[in-house]
Order: sequence, then structure tokens, then C-alpha cells
Amino acid sequence: MARFLIRRLAFALVLLLCTSSAALFLTRLAPGDVTSQLGPFVPRAEIEAARSRFGLDRNPVVQWGSWLSRAVRLDFGDSFLYNRPVGPLVVRAAGNTAVLAVSALIVSTFVGIGLGIFTGTHRTGWLSAFVRGMSVMCISVPPLLMSLMLVFIAARTRWLPTGGMLSAGTVDASWTTATVDVAWHLVLPTLALALPIAAAFERLQSQSMSEAVRQPFLLAAIARGVPRRELVWRHAWPVSIRPICGVYGLVIGSLLSGSFIVEFVTAWPGIGRLMYEALRARDIYLVSACAAAGAGFLAFGTLLGDLLLAVADPGVREEIEA
Repeated sequence: MARFLIRRLAFALVLLLCTSSAALFLTRLAPGDVTSQLGPFVPRAEIEAARSRFGLDRNPVVQWGSWLSRAVRLDFGDSFLYNRPVGPLVVRAAGNTAVLAVSALIVSTFVGIGLGIFTGTHRTGWLSAFVRGMSVMCISVPPLLMSLMLVFIAARTRWLPTGGMLSAGTVDASWTTATVDVAWHLVLPTLALALPIAAAFERLQSQSMSEAVRQPFLLAAIARGVPRRELVWRHAWPVSIRPICGVYGLVIGSLLSGSFIVEFVTAWPGIGRLMYEALRARDIYLVSACAAAGAGFLAFGTLLGDLLLAVADPGVREEIEA
């Protein structure tokens, strides 16, 4: 297990280096640079000073080497857009993305697995057919359309805030009031993220559960008179959870690395929205730091998914420990 964790840590470091370096090079080589944000009437001397400050007057390889020597000391440079070090900006946005991702993951896990167990053990009936139909619809709807639909419903009904993380009147409010307001604003983006994932979990869990209940050891348990509840939860479900564990790491990584569309539509101040603003401004160091944060989240999600799969599947656990 120690060797496995060391290999995963080495993979995460390589992933962070490659992703952030690629983001830096691609942003640098794209047409235009951050000085285009200064406007057409800025003196030439001020433009040259800005280019020198951000290393745009140097060769891209030399600039990358200078940036890398600072990045190993956790100094990712300054943001042109915010005129501040990019580290605190990315940490704050990553925290906001983590709050949204964890809430969406909790909702999608409990809803998706619960409905999957129900439809996997009740293959007939109108309720099972309705759940399966809704799952197929949620999987088929693109994230952009799902987000816009929920925002439209919230705007028409006024049941939920349509965007943002805090209301204007709670900026200077107490900690308790601010927490309640954040939780209220969290509902809509959480649903936009959780519904497609819950639908995918339901389909995986349903198929796996329907196969598990037909296994010989389950039929033997039925013949012994094992109660239905115990048959489902103690015997069938532990066997059927393996497909979920197999994709769980990818789901965690994709959620934590920044759900760009949902964050943009709902104005949630996370990694995805910050990355979009940085790309628009050609803020080279902010782009590379956001890419590094996304890659770190992806590596963490993959590692967690592998550990969950090892817990659920003894064969995978033996392969890891080998």
C-alpha cells in the first residue's frame, strides 16, 4: 500500500507539472497578451513595463524556467487581472469549488445509489419505469441546458437565488447568517451538478443490482429464507457497488477540478469561473495556477476512487498490495 501511495503521489506531481506547464505555454503562445487589457491609449512605456513584469519580453522557455523555479516554492506569480499573488486567489476559488463539489457528490451518491437499488430490485411497475425514464433524460440533457433550465425555474418561481454565493445584504452579516445564505445559494448549482451524476449512478447501480440478485449465492440465500431487506443490503448491495466505485474517482476529480459551465451560468465563484476570467484576460500565471489546482483535484479524486474500489473489491486490493 505504501508503494502504491508513493506511485500515486509521483503521478500527481507529474500531472501537476505537465498540466500547469502546458497551460502556461498555450496561454503564452495564443494571440494577444495581458497588455491588451490596458487599452489603446496607454503609453508605450507602461506597456513595456507590464510585459517586463510578467516576463512576456523573454523567450517562453526562459519564462517557464523562471516560473518553475518560483512555483516549487509555492510562488505562482502575480495576477495581472487582480494585481495580487495568484496563490490566495486560487486557494479561495478552489475552496468554493470544493464546497459545491462535495455537496453535489453527497446528493448524487445517496439519490443515485438509493434509486438504483430500488429500480434494480423492482424491475416492473410504473414507479420504476418513471425513475428509469427520468434518469435517461437527466443523462441526455447537456449540463448547459440543465443549468439554464434550473436558473429559469428559479427566476420564475423565486424559490431559489438564481446565482452568486452571497446575497448583497449579507456581505457584512454574522457568520451564522452568512452560512445560511451560502447554503441557500448552494442549492441550485448543486442540483445542476448532482442530477446528471445521480442519474448515471442510478443506471449503473440498477444494472449491477439486477445482476447481483441473480447470482447463485443470492438464490441460495433466498432458498434459506433470508429476509428480503437483509438479502438486498447485506448480500446483494456490497457485490453490486463495484461499478460505482470504479467510476467514483473520475466523478470526484471532474467535480473538484471545476465544473466550468455550472459555475459560469450560476455565477458561483469557483475554479471554473476564475479560469474563464483568466483566459479572457490572458492572465498567464493565473491560468497556469488554476490548471494546476484542477489537475491536483483530479489526481486526488482518482486516488480516492482507487482506494474505494480496493475496499469494495478484494481482487483489486490484492493487486494494489502486490
